[in-house]
Amino acid sequence: MDETDWLLLDELQRHAGLSNQVLAERAHISAPTCLRRIRRLREAGLIAAQVALLNEDAIASLQGHGLTAIAEVSLDHQGDEHLSTFEARAVADDAVMQCYRVTPGPDFILMIRVRDMPGYQALAQRLFTQDANVRNVKVFFSVQRGKFETRIPLNR
Repeated sequence: MDETDWLLLDELQRHAGLSNQVLAERAHISAPTCLRRIRRLREAGLIAAQVALLNEDAIASLQGHGLTAIAEVSLDHQGDEHLSTFEARAVADDAVMQCYRVTPGPDFILMIRVRDMPGYQALAQRLFTQDANVRNVKVFFSVQRGKFETRIPLNR
């Protein structure tokens, strides 16, 4: 990894849709070299995916308001098998945007996005109520998002 690789990773985090030509210009390298470097970074597992981030507010205005919730989930039994079982169910649910196994405190923090309160109730039934191992759930509903960032700060 050299400075050019770090620069390419940073540019891709900011603007994944840039053409190879533009990326090459920004990195001061040729387009074929840029393509080879990006392919190598992808093969090394440093680039997991290239996606489009949608504007939640714009989507909500088309589909309904939408609810964002942060849930703290504590399990009765914290053995690795129990934790893994709950985690697998949570990550398989489309409404769960992010899932973190944490310590100390609750066992999991879930970032949830649903269309409306009935959508949340359905999710709660699927993930929290039907699992006898879920001891406690504390949910916070977002009223405003101050910041959302997907870019990882790269210390070069």
